[in-house]
Amino acid sequence: MLLYQCVSAGCVPVAADPGDGSAISAMARNGQEPPGEYFLIHIRLRNSKKPLYHLRMEGKPHILVVDDHRDIRELVGRYLVKNGFRTTTAEDARNARAALSASAIDLVVLDVMMPGEDGLSLCRHLRESTEIPVILLTAMAEETDRIIGLEIGADDYLTKPFNPRELLARIRSVMRRTQAMPPSREPKPNGIYSFAGWTLDPARRELTGPDGVAVPLSTGEFRLLVAFLDRPGLVLSRDQLLDITRGREAVPFDRSIDNQVSRLRRKIEPDPKEPTLIKTVWGGGYSLSVDVARE
Repeated sequence: MLLYQCVSAGCVPVAADPGDGSAISAMARNGQEPPGEYFLIHIRLRNSKKPLYHLRMEGKPHILVVDDHRDIRELVGRYLVKNGFRTTTAEDARNARAALSASAIDLVVLDVMMPGEDGLSLCRHLRESTEIPVILLTAMAEETDRIIGLEIGADDYLTKPFNPRELLARIRSVMRRTQAMPPSREPKPNGIYSFAGWTLDPARRELTGPDGVAVPLSTGEFRLLVAFLDRPGLVLSRDQLLDITRGREAVPFDRSIDNQVSRLRRKIEPDPKEPTLIKTVWGGGYSLSVDVARE
């Protein structure tokens, strides 16, 4: 039996795990959290520095607001609390990273222009290591920042100055989309995907076939393939795939995802007319039917 140690402040372990992570039964923060609120259970193996789990009780979604302007942080924080959210605020990326380590965060509202590490760098880190949704706050004139932010994985953006009501609507919209999305099978590691003799280097966006020949991918094809590789065996609907590959630009009832799947099949399937890797699930969507490893 592997014993686990709770490392959150004031958190007292009252159960053990049998070794496979399936039977952690209960931990509490000395009963101090208000009923219905989230609380963090942050567990790691004894004598290990790597956290294993963040567990939360059901309750209010927890939003991290990161902005170097105190008045904006406090205004947004108070407004979100009044509208049914828990909030944590941070004035810079360093404090944001500390909050992310200490709390189970459901969404990050992130200012792009901050002293020290900027919001784009923190957004890139979040997308490489987690699936926490990110909404960027950008200056109206900084179109380049908005484009880069969406390219590196931000879920939405809002230009300053903004109406808190619009931010609230965008938060709710992003959370509806992401909560409906089947999660990845495992937390995202850094490394190369391997599947059915193929390899994909996400850092370089390089797809290499079993014969060692590189196959070019468009941006849409790359995002689509990564969506499948992160969720092998799961059935993804067209709407979910559109959301992953196009985000806020997706249009309801857009059938272009079928064309993208067809193009991707032509590049990776031995016989695109009889696909064995990306299978169609009638009435459901598409599913990657092979095992995926990531180094």
